[in-house]
Amino acid sequence: MRFRYEKWRGGWWDNAEFRRALLQLYHQLLLQANGDVDEALAALGRFGRHYGLFNDKFTLEDFKKWLKENEAIREVKPGRHELTRKGERTIRRDSLNEIFGSLRKDAAGDHRVPQSGAGNERLSETRPYLFGDPITEIDSMATLGNTIRRGGVDDLDVHEEDLEVYETEHLSACATALLLDVSHSMILYGEDRITPAKRVALALTELITTRYPKDELTVILFGDDAVVAPLAKLPYVGVGPFHTNTKAGLRLAQQILLRRRHANKQIVMITDGKPSCMWEDGRLYKNPFGLDPKIVNKTLDEAVSCRRKGITVTTFMVADDPHLRGFVDKFTRLARGRAYYSDLESLGAYVLVDFVKNRRKKLH
Repeated sequence: MRFRYEKWRGGWWDNAEFRRALLQLYHQLLLQANGDVDEALAALGRFGRHYGLFNDKFTLEDFKKWLKENEAIREVKPGRHELTRKGERTIRRDSLNEIFGSLRKDAAGDHRVPQSGAGNERLSETRPYLFGDPITEIDSMATLGNTIRRGGVDDLDVHEEDLEVYETEHLSACATALLLDVSHSMILYGEDRITPAKRVALALTELITTRYPKDELTVILFGDDAVVAPLAKLPYVGVGPFHTNTKAGLRLAQQILLRRRHANKQIVMITDGKPSCMWEDGRLYKNPFGLDPKIVNKTLDEAVSCRRKGITVTTFMVADDPHLRGFVDKFTRLARGRAYYSDLESLGAYVLVDFVKNRRKKLH
């Protein structure tokens, strides 16, 4: 079967598939514009003229009006718009749906631990009754089936060995520090790496607040230094003329996680570059050329510190540098963590699946 691809000629806004695709494109442009609504709409207009996304019946102005009517944006002064809280939530939800939509249904799992036991949510699996199990968890149909198989339909005398109970799952809270590299290399060589990283952070925020409300997520941006980014400000995050102070990011993450009372503590670090700076005696020591032994060793010290504190570190590299692999491998061994080398297209799936899997068990 052959398909011919050309400019869009369909029913525009009345078409649900087109409407969904246009919103996703708008959200992508919005993240690339660091939350600047007017810049994103201007870019959408350029795309629209080139690919025929708009026509006389549905124009860019109609789309802008629809955003206002749905309280996704507001006009702060003539010709100037900004995101609303509802608009920010929509971006988070869109990010989560897009990433999870690309996964197989059974890829991410949900809250399960290797050992099942008392918990808050019932599983579909059952097991033989054990003394002390609550009678509210008895599976009556499975129990009746066991009774019939043992004694037949004429003797429905339930014995203890016939009883089956539903498995339940352990639900343990998790504190996560997400480290985002905002150094200049995240947009170097014409490749936008910061936008997929921000989309992952937005998806994690939506996942935690809607499905794991007892969890906690802290986003830390690291360039020349490390700072906490309020979750509401994620769409507006951009890179700067920074070097990469990985040591500062790891140090701040540890300080924050140690104040949390969650059973699981983990650091998820998304970066594309080697550590190239650190603070020393009140000044910024930097060396962007090669792997500086002083900077590398101080960064590796933080890996050891994380391991000793029971904090798991997962590193996601969005660049495949053979020289950097050696450093990342050593860092991962010292931290007893994990490292993934993923492309920008699969970054979100990798991070979300790893997050859900890693929070299933107590890590220390």
